[in-house]
Amino acid sequence: MSIYANNKGKLNQIKEKPFKLEKEIQNLFEENLNTIMGLELIKSEFSIKNKRIDTLAYDSQTNAFIIIEYKRDKNISVVDQGFTYLSLMLENKADFIVEYNESLKRQLKRDEVDWSQTRVVFVSTSFTENQKLATNFKDIAIELWEIKRYENNSVSITPIKKSRSAESIKPITEQNKKLKAVQAEIKVYTEEEHLIKPIEEIKELYETLRSRIVELTSDVEVVPQKIYIAFKKEKKNFVYIHLQKKNIKIWLNAKWGEIDESKGIAYDVSNKGHYGYGDYEVDMKDDSQLEYILSLIKQTI
Repeated sequence: MSIYANNKGKLNQIKEKPFKLEKEIQNLFEENLNTIMGLELIKSEFSIKNKRIDTLAYDSQTNAFIIIEYKRDKNISVVDQGFTYLSLMLENKADFIVEYNESLKRQLKRDEVDWSQTRVVFVSTSFTENQKLATNFKDIAIELWEIKRYENNSVSITPIKKSRSAESIKPITEQNKKLKAVQAEIKVYTEEEHLIKPIEEIKELYETLRSRIVELTSDVEVVPQKIYIAFKKEKKNFVYIHLQKKNIKIWLNAKWGEIDESKGIAYDVSNKGHYGYGDYEVDMKDDSQLEYILSLIKQTI
């Protein structure tokens, strides 16, 4: 992808200014971790069992630890290394909690962590096609993020998305005891799992709603979680969808009163327990209010 500066209608190409060292990328990420990924930095260069983790972070939305590694070497096997780090964490949970509490001066308890949501993120200036294909599984807890720097000091950061038709990695992990043990505890949720319970009419309604939400703006990421499916723009989840047998529950990530909701179809759940974030809950049973609901969702982006 080429990037140009528009100078009074004349385009001048902005050339890439490559990073010389992995440490440059690491420093940039760690200083802007919340802005880039919505994560909290726990420790830089965290050492455990003769291994070093570049960046140890925490995701407060999933209550899970995130391991981040920075790579300029295009020959590494991200799958092998990713599973090694996942296994390391699962075998040493107490050490990670101690580091969290000592670094952040808090009292996180073991049962407050959702270990099944642990994941490993590799950050590099580029990945090979083999590396991308090796991680293109719908249920693998390994992510690839590409970063590039340009002459005008702008930076692009792009998560490598898995294809919606990606297959399961389980047939591969079944052949390796260590990988199988990790895969048994780490859970990557899929849309297919959320679509098991609903009747056919609700499945079709979700597919319509999903496609229309994705069309509302560019770079929408669909993130299935344990209870809901989140729709994310950059680092913010702006809407949450929970599929039930005969209806769809929708939560809009906005404070009550921030959305222009003239028809009064949303419920104020600011003082009620509910999934996701936001004070607006909408119950959807058919497509009769689809356009209006989309107008509400668009206000949260």
